[in-house]
Formats: sequence, C-alpha cells, structure tokens
Amino acid sequence: MALAFGPEALAIDAEAEVGRVTQMLRDYLRRNKRKGAVVAVSGGIDSSVVAALCVRALGPERVFGLHMPESESADETLGLSTGLTDALGIDSVHEDISPILEAAGCYRRRDDAIRRVVPDYGPDHKSKIVLPSVVDSDSLRLYSVVVQAPDGTQTMHRLTAEAYLEIVAATNFKQRTRKMLEYFHADRLNYVVAGTPNRLEYDQGFFVKLGDGSADVKPIAHLYKTQVYALAAHLGVPQEIQDRPSTTDTYSLPQSQEEFYFSLPYPRMDLCLYALNNGVPTEEVAEATGLSVEQVQRVYRDIEQKRRTTAYLHASPALVEEVREVGHP
Repeated sequence: MALAFGPEALAIDAEAEVGRVTQMLRDYLRRNKRKGAVVAVSGGIDSSVVAALCVRALGPERVFGLHMPESESADETLGLSTGLTDALGIDSVHEDISPILEAAGCYRRRDDAIRRVVPDYGPDHKSKIVLPSVVDSDSLRLYSVVVQAPDGTQTMHRLTAEAYLEIVAATNFKQRTRKMLEYFHADRLNYVVAGTPNRLEYDQGFFVKLGDGSADVKPIAHLYKTQVYALAAHLGVPQEIQDRPSTTDTYSLPQSQEEFYFSLPYPRMDLCLYALNNGVPTEEVAEATGLSVEQVQRVYRDIEQKRRTTAYLHASPALVEEVREVGHP
C-alpha cells in the first residue's frame, strides 16, 4: 500500500493564500495609519514574492523597493532585483552599502577573524563558512572556513569557536546596515517595513536579530519555501528569479543555504519540518524524502536544537516588570 505523505502535503490554493496575505497587509496599514510598504529586494525568491504580494495588496504606487548589494554580492544580484522592480512597476532606489560596511570595519573585522586560523588570508582571498550535513553522522558539527587563494585553489580550515563567532558578528553588519536603510525610507515615506523570511528561516532562526529579522510585517513567515515558490509562479515573478538557487549572498564565495545552515535542500527540509509539526510517521517521511529513518530522526533533532538555540532571536527585550503606558492596549 502506497504511503500517503509526500510533496502534495505542502500544496496550497495560491489565489486564496494571496487573498489572505493581502488582506492582512491592508488591515495592518489601516490600523497603524501607514501609507505603503518598503521591501528590500535581493533578486531572491522570498523578497520577490513579498514585493509582489505588497503590490497586490496596495498597488505599485504604494510599494518602494530597495536594492542594497555590496562589494561581495553576486554579480547577478542587482540585475535580478532591478528586473523585478521593473516588472512590478514600483519605484526603487539603489543603495550601495559597501562604504558603510567599510567604515564600520565589517570586512576588516571578518578578515582578522579568519586570520586566527588562516594567517596568510588577505584582501585578495575569498571565503565562506560551511557546516557538515546532519544526515551523515550524529557527530558534533563544527563550522569550517573555505578559503580561495588568488590562484583559485581552495582549502578548508576548522574554525575555533572564537573565530566563528567573530566572523558571523562581522558579517551581521550587512543585514543590520540594510535594515537601517529600510527604516530610513519607511520613516520618510510613512511606510511599513515588510520582512522576507519564509517559515523555514523563521522557525529555524535563520536571520540576524535587528537585521533581516526586524520588520513591521512578515507576510510569508507562515509559508514553507515550497509554498513560496508556488506563490512566485502564481504571481508571475520573473522566471530567472524562480530558477535562481537559494543563496545567502553574504560571503565572497558562492554559498548555498544548505551548506551554511540547513541540513538539506529546501524541498526535503520543508517536508521534514512539516512532518515534525504535524506528527507524520517517520517511516512515511523517510519514504517521501529518500532518507533513512535514522537520518530523518537526525534532521528532527537538528530542527529542535536550532529552535532551542535561536529562541533568543525571537525574544522581546527582557524587563524587570511589565511596562505599559496608561490607555495603551
């Protein structure tokens, strides 16, 4: 007898979902007396869908796009994001954040951290950090830095905890700088900031606190990435964006989200997260994902571990006692 669980579990009525999200956006702006929405567009699927949803909800004249590449962004990023804003018919501006990052010491601080384990690392090198797959072993997973020398040769080096934390802290300048500019434009226009995390990123803490994790509305945080792709097709997001592999677009070497953070490519990761959330038998998940039962259990443990360790990212500031202004709901 065929098992019932599979990709169809993530199927949605795209038009009904668009209606639900756009109504939420309209209601939020009405309650908070804001005129429109600012969206940081990266040329990726999530920000493209959020921008398209905002246009459906508010009209193109009330959506403002921000293109914010920097010196280490992929070559195609700006072209894809401007293609999107042209297709949607929304106003946008290009903010090159590289000078801000240079002034804050983003690149210098990161390179100093890499030199803790690769002493000859210099400005003419490229790098990314990677994490071993969780499905292959129960061993403790530790980050490594992949370094590309000027001659193109690549080497991998295990990171110390101190070096890893400093590299991440330095690269977080990128997300926080972008958010600063998003709120500048939102404030001057009396708009809201629309965040772009999907459910997988939101659930697993794949965002920077007070960086890409900060927003007034998060229209797709309830949607699995598979469902975001379904909405992209329904909304007519440019095909080249739909075809673009998911990337962090944060490090100077190309880097997939899987090698940086997630255990699996998103179609299988979505199924595992959905199954864990909905009590699907592990044997059915293994059949649907092509994993063994033991590998599915490893993925589940990794999901739960990430939920525990990133709970802080979701938390509001701690107070000694509840503080509320008189008359404030």
